[in-house]
Amino acid sequence: MAAGRGAGQGAGRGTGRRGGMGPGGECVCPHCGHKMPHTPGTPCMQMNCPKCGTRMVRA
Repeated sequence: MAAGRGAGQGAGRGTGRRGGMGPGGECVCPHCGHKMPHTPGTPCMQMNCPKCGTRMVRA
């Protein structure tokens, strides 16, 4: 087998740093702890907490 061929290093699979978490789950406010369901297609980091306005994170 020639150098530079084959799968190795994960073969380029994955969808970024966290590998994608799927459509379910929750978004959580790191400031006040408010939780809301994750909306598929909208990253939690783009949503603001309805209670305090802080950006949400994925739980």
